[in-house]
Amino acid sequence: MRDDSKPAFSYPVKVGHISANAVSVHLSANEAERRALAKLWNVEEVLSLAADLQIARWKKDGVKIKGDVAARVVQSCVVTLEPVEAEIKEPVEAIFVPEGSRLARQAQNDGGEMVLDPDGPDIPDTFAGDTIDAGVVVAEHVALAIDPYPRKEGAVFGERIESSEADDKRPNPFAVLKNLKKD
Repeated sequence: MRDDSKPAFSYPVKVGHISANAVSVHLSANEAERRALAKLWNVEEVLSLAADLQIARWKKDGVKIKGDVAARVVQSCVVTLEPVEAEIKEPVEAIFVPEGSRLARQAQNDGGEMVLDPDGPDIPDTFAGDTIDAGVVVAEHVALAIDPYPRKEGAVFGERIESSEADDKRPNPFAVLKNLKKD
């Protein structure tokens, strides 16, 4: 199922206009885009998002996007719930090929299993039509770099309450009756 809704951060690039020589592109999110990204990423606020990219033709019909992204986000501390500001700097590298391209196929062994090298390059992503959204690529790279458990400096959890052997002993339900007999 395709999601045709407008992405939170978008910079469409026409594949037909891309040459073999890399084109430098600077992207930055405006206030409305930062609010939409904060909601998408489930953070309190996105203070800034900027990327410097090189977009060029890859092999015959593919596109390569390479560069750096920088963002500043505010999240809630998992211990104190106070705001924590985080700075993110990530390299961006993505390769796109048209749907049905032989370059997008995965290598398989004789048994039909996919062969993946965890340290090797990622397989290219596919695109349909004549447009790639570089803004979505940037937003995905930042989303993956956000700390899922932000902690304010010096914040620690309090002592844990551990049960003792006496706490684990089941009380006798007739103990109350024993006290009544004495009165």
